[in-house]
Formats: sequence, C-alpha cells, structure tokens
Amino acid sequence: MKWSFIIQQKMKAALLLSGLMVFILASSLLSSYTMGRVDQSFSSMYADRLIPAIDMIYLTENLYRKRLLVEGYLLRDRQASFGAVAAELAGHNQKIDSLIDAFGKTYLVQAELKSLNQFQHRINEYAGLEKTILTLHEAGRRQEAIQLFERQGSTLFQQTIIRLNELTQIQSTVGEELFRNSHSSVLQSEFFSRLQLLTVLIIGVMVLALIKGAQLIGKKDSQPFHLN
Repeated sequence: MKWSFIIQQKMKAALLLSGLMVFILASSLLSSYTMGRVDQSFSSMYADRLIPAIDMIYLTENLYRKRLLVEGYLLRDRQASFGAVAAELAGHNQKIDSLIDAFGKTYLVQAELKSLNQFQHRINEYAGLEKTILTLHEAGRRQEAIQLFERQGSTLFQQTIIRLNELTQIQSTVGEELFRNSHSSVLQSEFFSRLQLLTVLIIGVMVLALIKGAQLIGKKDSQPFHLN
C-alpha cells in the first residue's frame, strides 16, 4: 500500500514537472519570437524611418536650391547661360529622383505610398514648369517667365513642399507606432522571462520536496520491526 502511494506521488510529480518543462520550452520560444519582432522593428526604424528622414532633408535642400537657382537666373544673374542653368537643374532633378526612388524601396504603409505618389506628381509638374520658364526667358520673353515663376511657380512650389511635409509627418507617425510596438514586445519578453524564473523556482521547490519525502520514507523503512 505504501509503495503504491509512493508511485502515485512520483507519477504526479513527474507529470507536473513535465508540464512545467513544456511551459518553459513554450515561453522560451515565445520570448525568441518576441525578441525577433523587436529586432525587426528596430531594423525597420533605421532602414525605413531614420534613413528616409535624412533623405527628406536632402529633398528639401534640392528643391530650394532649384528655386533659388531659377530665381537668380531670372532676376539677378544676367551672365548665366541657359545651358548652364538647365544642366544644374537637371543635376538637382537627378538627385531628387534618386532620393525618391530609394524612399520608394523602403517599407511603406498605404498612407505613405499615396502621399509619395502625390509628391512625385508635384515634383514632375514643377520640373516641367521650370523648363517652360527657362524656355520663355531664352526666347526673350523675360517678363512672362518672371510672372510664371512668381505666380504659378510659387503656388506649385508651395504645394510641393506641403506634400513633402505631409509625407514627413506620416513617417513620424509610423515611426512612433513602431516604437510603441517594440516597447510592447520588450515588456512581453520581460514577462515571459519572469515566468520562466518563477517556474524554475517551483521546480526547485518540488525537487527539494521529493528529496525530503524520500529521506522520510527511508527513515521509516530503516526502523526495526517489533512484535508485541
């Protein structure tokens, strides 16, 4: 009877220990998955948010440089040649296209993709307007070129900058969301780690209890048997 009870207790302990080991394994896998998500989020923040944010600065710089270049050609620099100004504008346009192309290859949410397409459309419109302005100036229609630059050109330039600012704002919002997700994943990983530690402590207590129980049973078995 006594040995049957001991076997039952050992079976219960073995089943409980097995369950705890399965729990530790599952929580370890979940922790690994969570940390993988954290790594992916941080990589995305660098490659898809930080680098494009720097590219936004270069985009803004090139847009303003183009604006100042045409303004100087129309209003101040009478000695600049049409070919030199057109070539410099083409260089800025090439840089802008390269930056937009690099930005388009990053991970974009739907709102970013829509905003990027609208920005690209404004960029193309403004580049076409610049060519028209230079052509008018080269044809001797300087006042028409200046009016087009100051009116329609100014409006279109501001719209282009607004689109760029909208894209930057969306970038910031998505970046904040990624940061919150990363923070949540870190908290989950910390929670699983604490559960694993608690489970290890429980296993330790159970092992000590089994050892203590075995010692007590051993003492009882070693006591001499007396007949009355």
